[in-house]
Amino acid sequence: MTDQMRAAVLTGPGQFSVREVPRPEPGPGQVRLRLEGCGVCASNLTPWSGPDWMRFPTEPGDLGHEAWGVVDALGEGVGGLHIGNRVAALTYRGYAEYDIAEAGNIVPLPASLAGQPFPGEPLGCAMNIFRRSGIVAGQAVAIVGIGFLGAILTRLATDAGARVIAISRRPYSLDLARRMGAAETIPMEDHHAIIEQVKALTDGRFCEVVIEAVGKQWPLDLAGELTAERGRLVVAGYHQDGPRQVNMWLWNWRGIDVINAHERDPKVYVEGIREAVDAIASGRLDPSSLFTHAYGLEGLGEALDATRDRPDGFLKALVRFP
Repeated sequence: MTDQMRAAVLTGPGQFSVREVPRPEPGPGQVRLRLEGCGVCASNLTPWSGPDWMRFPTEPGDLGHEAWGVVDALGEGVGGLHIGNRVAALTYRGYAEYDIAEAGNIVPLPASLAGQPFPGEPLGCAMNIFRRSGIVAGQAVAIVGIGFLGAILTRLATDAGARVIAISRRPYSLDLARRMGAAETIPMEDHHAIIEQVKALTDGRFCEVVIEAVGKQWPLDLAGELTAERGRLVVAGYHQDGPRQVNMWLWNWRGIDVINAHERDPKVYVEGIREAVDAIASGRLDPSSLFTHAYGLEGLGEALDATRDRPDGFLKALVRFP
């Protein structure tokens, strides 16, 4: 076995190269994975665009954090895992053929999922957001933004007995929301028209739960307007391009609860991944149709551009390794 691997290195705004670099070695309590693939996250797009704070070149494999693969080597003191185990993991340099993970950040995949892609981090993120949303049967739930995350949340909320109103920009996304169980779909076009439609659909009450899953100012403003008195506004979008303003008058007046559903504790992330494994292995959730585009490592730039530009039929890109 060679001690080298291929890894992507971002070299400038919108630029990268694939390089041969030393394969990492696991330290105490760590595991090395031979990666099968890594999902491409929209959070990569700001670094890809080259903001002032970004430093190039990146470390090999940087930005890839949605990896899955096979245990390849064990560091000192690691128990309960074996070479050859297929796993999902929290790793942070997954745009490479190998990556290192802490042993506690690994979730084994059952044999029933053999051959299936499993980007554990975004699947676990969806499960954690759903749990924190507190959705129960009979509620009206608006989901603003139907991408990969919004589509899964639509399915989970529908299965919980909620009436989901899906709001999104692309006709493709609205069709997907209907397939995932949404009771109503509304194009994200006219701010006031959307408010009036949701008001009519809920007999003037608006929604007990609203999930904002875009990460931009306007969808956040809209989400607040759609939240009922004493309702819950769940911020699931990743707001990384600057400060936000909120309509505190409205939030105060309606007495809404605001939940920032992003997690930073790896233990919580891993628990969400375990929940996702259980849901998919049991057949309660099937994300396979949401992985719409796959690329080799040399196609990472194309994958990032597609994630940014959202061509028709695009939802989620995976980088796959042979």
